[in-house]
Amino acid sequence: MTYCVAINVEEGLVMLSDTRTNAGVDNISRFRKMYTWEEPGERAIALMTAGNLSITQGVLSRIQSTMDRYVLGDDIETIMSCDTLYRAAEIVGAAMREMMDGHGESIAQAGASAGASIILTGQRKGGRPRIFLIYSAGNFIEATRDTPFLQIGEHKYGKPILDRMITPETSLEDAIKAAIVSMDSTLQSNLSVGMPLDIAVLPRGAFQFRTRKRIERGDDQFDRISAAWSDALHRSFTSLPEFAA
Repeated sequence: MTYCVAINVEEGLVMLSDTRTNAGVDNISRFRKMYTWEEPGERAIALMTAGNLSITQGVLSRIQSTMDRYVLGDDIETIMSCDTLYRAAEIVGAAMREMMDGHGESIAQAGASAGASIILTGQRKGGRPRIFLIYSAGNFIEATRDTPFLQIGEHKYGKPILDRMITPETSLEDAIKAAIVSMDSTLQSNLSVGMPLDIAVLPRGAFQFRTRKRIERGDDQFDRISAAWSDALHRSFTSLPEFAA
């Protein structure tokens, strides 16, 4: 399984994903689930994937192939050349439909789930930071001011902290901490999500990632936040008033 989260606040975007993929308790592997592209000063885009690995890898191959052809001079639209991030989501959605149409039925007949989802996020010059969640059918939704974050995979464990803490006015630094705590909560509660993690930070108007980093097990910054959050929860719990029952 997996867990990926993207947060959109006024100061920019935060993306965080794990790298664990498993097909049973004795078949656990690591696969990167975050992919980034940037043209400094023009646009920066990230994709995060969850679900059937063959489907999402096929989508990514199609996306990368169009960009390679564009660089070689083909007159072809790509997520790095299209006019809007909305159009980029349509391009990824079309690639998802192609993969599902070509392989979804045969995967299901083999007894496996072909379900997949992709988060697309980024900003282009002249546009605002945006986050889209693309489903298996190729349709998608966009994060709004009311819900300025989107998740895929094992999202339920990490959602409560985001619901309580994230608003459009949240600082970028606090959004990073919230994403880390959200992931830490998921790691604590679900063994199908695991280290290492990939994090990317895109300040608003920068059109270039400030951070693209892999967080390995034993990372000092991650461990300090995890320990401090655990201690804070314990202190808060013990200070709660008694409930007469």
